[in-house]
Amino acid sequence: MGRSKSKNIGLIGLGIIGTRVAATLRKRGYRVFVWNRTPKPEQNFLGSPVEVAEVCDVVQIFVGNDEALLSIARQLSPGLTAQHVVLAHSTVAPETTRAAAEIVQRRGARFLEAPFTGSKVAAENGQLVYYIGGDEAALKQVRPVLEGSSKEIILIGEIGDASIIKVATNIVTAATAQIGAEALALVRKAGLSAELFSRAMKYNASNSATLEMKIPLMSAGDYATHFSVKHMLKDVCIASKLAESYSLKLPVTELSGDILLDEIKRGHGEADYSSVAQVYFPSRAELAVAKPAVTEVPKPVETNPQPAEVRKVVEKAPEPVKPATPQPAKPPTPEPVNPATREPVNPATPEPVKPEPFRIESAQPPVPPEPEMKTKEPKPKKEEIPEGVNLSGGFRGWLSRRSARRGAREDAGAG
Repeated sequence: MGRSKSKNIGLIGLGIIGTRVAATLRKRGYRVFVWNRTPKPEQNFLGSPVEVAEVCDVVQIFVGNDEALLSIARQLSPGLTAQHVVLAHSTVAPETTRAAAEIVQRRGARFLEAPFTGSKVAAENGQLVYYIGGDEAALKQVRPVLEGSSKEIILIGEIGDASIIKVATNIVTAATAQIGAEALALVRKAGLSAELFSRAMKYNASNSATLEMKIPLMSAGDYATHFSVKHMLKDVCIASKLAESYSLKLPVTELSGDILLDEIKRGHGEADYSSVAQVYFPSRAELAVAKPAVTEVPKPVETNPQPAEVRKVVEKAPEPVKPATPQPAKPPTPEPVNPATREPVNPATPEPVKPEPFRIESAQPPVPPEPEMKTKEPKPKKEEIPEGVNLSGGFRGWLSRRSARRGAREDAGAG
């Protein structure tokens, strides 16, 4: 296969970043030959890493973890010569980078460690920032290729040093996403908008590109992947292991790792690392709640169904008028007769009023009921305040009261 060595670039790993770097380099006029563990309908897709090495003297590796980087280095090895420069762009442990470099260098090829900062949008626009560890002469040879997808190239030092810098920057990013989510939750709970918060942060010394990019997405529940939870957790774990080897305690980093791990347990490992905000702001998918089904009252079953035409006629027909039933004549009521005189009595004449029997009224006046005795309610006792406790308003007073309660609990436990 004919090729111009100065224009052929090999790229291994067609994930979020690798795919976009390949497209950006093609726009710059390079011929890019690619390989991915899972075949993809990509231009110039070759059959193996060795074939990539046979066609290209510069090979860029964009894979996700330590094991993948070592595996690619071994597969490339048979096709490497002294003309090759291999660039490892993965964020992995420093010792993994050194092991991969050793595999490449055994073949006489040169190796550069080149992790980067920047995600999907930066890769699309050729705005990545590369941290370089390795030989400066090798960097000079491949600098034009790196400039094709970056806005800055920083030489860090020896192989392994760039990985440490990259991991250090990522634990800042992970903590920033978490505290940004918490701050936004507080603002929104108070009834204020994310726009006001972003505007205030714009003039705050703690502002960052991460906050400017993630706060609006968090508020909207948009966690489309730019850099995944699983990859951020991997980087945080690398930092924790490094800290342990240096006898350092990194409590914020450890907490960030725990929160990212919880996201993976909830099934959000492929989501963007800003997914930690889902505790406060559910994703758009979770917000799209299906409407409840309307249950219809079942109609009564007709025991003797009729055709529709017959039912209409029956419904419109007037109800038959029932004939009035003749009522028997009542016999005349006899007039009342006085048994003594045998004369009819006039019912309108009132009967004579009988006198009431004679009663002797008591001369003593009625005894009034005794008044109810009202009992005085005991006044509430004043709460005993420990000496030295400041109950004035504000944060200082709250701290004093909290300290007093904590001391009282400790004393009770000791007793």
